[in-house]
Amino acid sequence: MFQLIVSRSQSLKSDILSGLTVALALVPEAVAFAFVAGVDPLVGLYAAFMVGLITATIGGRPGMISGATGALAVVMVSLVADHGVEYLFATVVLMGFFQVMAGVFHLGKFIRLVPHPVMLGFVNGLAIVIFLAQMKQFQFMDEATGELAWLQGNQMVMMLGLIALTMAIIHFLPKLTKAIPSSLVAIVTVTAIAIGLDLDVRSVQDILRDMSGDPLATIAGGLPQFHLPMVSLDLETLKIIAPYALILAAIGLIESLLTLTLIDEMTETRGRGNKECIGQGVANIATGFFGGMGGCAMIGQSMININSGGRGRASGISAALFLLAFIVVGSSLIEIIPIAALVGVMFMVVLGTFEWASFRMLGRIPLSDTLVGITVAVVTVMTDLAIAVIVGVIMSTMVFAWKHAKSMQIEIEEKDGVKIYKPNGPLFFASIQIFRDQFDPRNDPQEVIVDFANSRVTDHSGLEAIDSLADRYLKAGKNLHFRHLSPECRALLHKAGSLVEVNVMEDPKYKIVTDELA
Repeated sequence: MFQLIVSRSQSLKSDILSGLTVALALVPEAVAFAFVAGVDPLVGLYAAFMVGLITATIGGRPGMISGATGALAVVMVSLVADHGVEYLFATVVLMGFFQVMAGVFHLGKFIRLVPHPVMLGFVNGLAIVIFLAQMKQFQFMDEATGELAWLQGNQMVMMLGLIALTMAIIHFLPKLTKAIPSSLVAIVTVTAIAIGLDLDVRSVQDILRDMSGDPLATIAGGLPQFHLPMVSLDLETLKIIAPYALILAAIGLIESLLTLTLIDEMTETRGRGNKECIGQGVANIATGFFGGMGGCAMIGQSMININSGGRGRASGISAALFLLAFIVVGSSLIEIIPIAALVGVMFMVVLGTFEWASFRMLGRIPLSDTLVGITVAVVTVMTDLAIAVIVGVIMSTMVFAWKHAKSMQIEIEEKDGVKIYKPNGPLFFASIQIFRDQFDPRNDPQEVIVDFANSRVTDHSGLEAIDSLADRYLKAGKNLHFRHLSPECRALLHKAGSLVEVNVMEDPKYKIVTDELA
């Protein structure tokens, strides 16, 4: 449970250095998401610390980084605006409870229902979202107009130059040595250059000032304090927080489980989805009681961690502890880091996250899969991840159903005056019309058999099709028998009770024919 190293090739040193790199990148992200949600920056930082620490310790995916995320923040903002931050804390606790229940009832396995085109769209969409999120770092608060304005002249040139330097270090340093994470070296190098040459570049402190409007804004704070949400424990409160908690729990689990699947593919290992659900839930329950905004897996920081060599639980634990150290004693050091260095790190995450191979797939995979992937990516950018994944799964399901509906075919033969229909393919809601159209009760002989040896009845629509077919032959005065019904279909027929009445032929040699009221 408390495994710190996932493989012999992985060292504790790599995990700790990778955790330091992640912690540096976590600061502006957590602060930004706190402002999106309409809460104090420390609410976002405490969430990043507590969620990151607990999920890294007891979650199901070593190496995955969790914390405050934008996908959750955009849902929280209306709750905070309408009811205040105390209701947010109560919602986060209930959200965690729902996530724990999802893990207890093994709902994490349903992530298998997400098709690969949806995964591609998810990855590409999030890469675009991460890229677009960095664009606001090229803006500053114009004191004359009180509005955001784009950097101009030398400031823009220096910003782009330091970003390019950061990306170059991250790209080329691993070719020389992998002893120290290249992202950490890039951040330290760019910071040293900016301070040594006294460059006029924007820092983390400037971002804090622009977001809060306070010239003295800082990330400095104390240790998280236990705090019971100051809300009424009654049905009215539950009616307010329950819808938000369900939405946040769903978004958090979807983003976390998809990120888990992505890291599984990158590291060729396997995380435990249900354990991650429980870990996320416990983390959010604790966060709600310590004044945090809750969180889930962060794909950007997770990619930084994996690319920096972080594979074990120690990487996530150290990232959380370093973040707490920044809050308590190291805020002045973190606030002087040029924002260009962190933007450069995130740009490299974008390049590494985006599935460039998806362009080569155009024209080589079914058009429907291409459309699903593009749709998921667009919806991810335009709305949020949960809606995008749901849309993608629905599209893929409809495509799957349509393709399998067309596979329904029926072979017909006659023996000794008995007409035998042999359906091939699944009988379900999308194929029942094709199934019905193949039968001709009026012109068929007195004895008719439907042989389901190569077909399966999978849903209520299929049962209704069987019942309707039996009724048509009954009205025509013909004897209709069903043979080789699968055990699953028999179970469905028995469960349907008096809803369906069919004549099931038990013996394939025609010696025994029974009428079964299912």
